[in-house]
Amino acid sequence: MRLNKFLSFCGIASRRKAEKLILSGKVSVNGQVIRDLSYKINPEKDKVYINGKLIIPPPKVYYLFYKPKGVLTSLYDPHHKETLRPFLEKLPFKVFPVGRLDKYSEGLILLTNDGELANLLLHPRYEVKRVYRVWVAPKIEEEKIKTLFKSGIIIENKLIKPLNFNFLKKDKDKWIYEITVKEGVKREVRRIIDYLGGKVHRLIRIKFGPLSLVNLKPGEIRPLSKKEYKELLLFVSQLKNSKILDNTSSAELT
Repeated sequence: MRLNKFLSFCGIASRRKAEKLILSGKVSVNGQVIRDLSYKINPEKDKVYINGKLIIPPPKVYYLFYKPKGVLTSLYDPHHKETLRPFLEKLPFKVFPVGRLDKYSEGLILLTNDGELANLLLHPRYEVKRVYRVWVAPKIEEEKIKTLFKSGIIIENKLIKPLNFNFLKKDKDKWIYEITVKEGVKREVRRIIDYLGGKVHRLIRIKFGPLSLVNLKPGEIRPLSKKEYKELLLFVSQLKNSKILDNTSSAELT
């Protein structure tokens, strides 16, 4: 992690102000004054000081957030007033969203300050499952769904095949489906429905990896329960192990 990013992460200053602190010679790492803005540290091993005072990083935290419809998954946007900022300002620690939902979608977003965990969950190689509940009209023809499972579609140069595409029930003039995908492509579910000739009227993400949208209303945030926390760490540990196995297999082939 870059030194200025670490200082910002700890709530000391913005990245720009952190750069000024570094250039002024007020920041040291393991007893050595650092003026190099590109300098990187290991937050778990290196000791960072400002004017001789040890900087202690905040604990890693994990929250579930029900993003309401109409809110951008961004901390700032000059063209839109509705962003995540007013929701996140209520929390005791600085966090960021793991992944995105478009403005008109709603549902589950994981909030954390754990960068390594976020990178693992979002990396395309791990194909972390996302489950969505979608209100569609008109009804999707069964033959089109079968063709989708057989051939898939190309989105952003990727072959996309949903893992599940289940009809749940009819709600007045809308048909509700539950769709599971793993690619994490931008607006993936909306583009699939559009390809099938339907129109999305409501879209909710109800699952992301081992996490589910439970005990939350739109706009609410809550910490992970102990059970959810353990399941998340186990899930991420399994992702790490699969990475090690992949690297071992690749080495054996060379």
